[in-house]
Amino acid sequence: MQSDPEQTGLSAESGTSKPAPSLLVAALQRERPDWFSNVVEALGEVTAIIPREELISVCSFLNSSAEFKFDFLSDLCGADKGPEEEPRFEVNYHLFSTTKHHRIRLKVLLKEEDAKVSTVTGIWRTANWHERETYDLFGVIFDGHPDLRRILLPEDWQGHALRKDFPLRGYEPYSLK
Repeated sequence: MQSDPEQTGLSAESGTSKPAPSLLVAALQRERPDWFSNVVEALGEVTAIIPREELISVCSFLNSSAEFKFDFLSDLCGADKGPEEEPRFEVNYHLFSTTKHHRIRLKVLLKEEDAKVSTVTGIWRTANWHERETYDLFGVIFDGHPDLRRILLPEDWQGHALRKDFPLRGYEPYSLK
């Protein structure tokens, strides 16, 4: 009888030990149940919705913990659920462990009137560019960021182009009449 790699935690490609998503979730909830109480597992991916106030503590823990060692922020992106939804914005942090070979997505939910979250540039240097992009396109403020300014759009651009309430043809003088 052959064992299922998903259940044993072994990677089928390399034969190396790699925790299955449910094992990773169980370990996280065992370590910090107050941080990882709202965890969604779907399609082999793990998403933990965490409180904004705990972001730095959670990220520092995941980065420095010998058990998890999430040493690489592979992506950070914003999402706008639309002006009719509350909380309107999400900031998603996609973490990867280059030594343990596991992944997790952290999600922070933000209300439109208070779209602010702390920067994680002190934990992962790769956050610098990603946070600037999310600020530029969605208007999310990253408190403590060393250089929070537009990165893709012109300095005089009005608004944030990926917000769902942004006009499809833009504002004047950038309109495509």
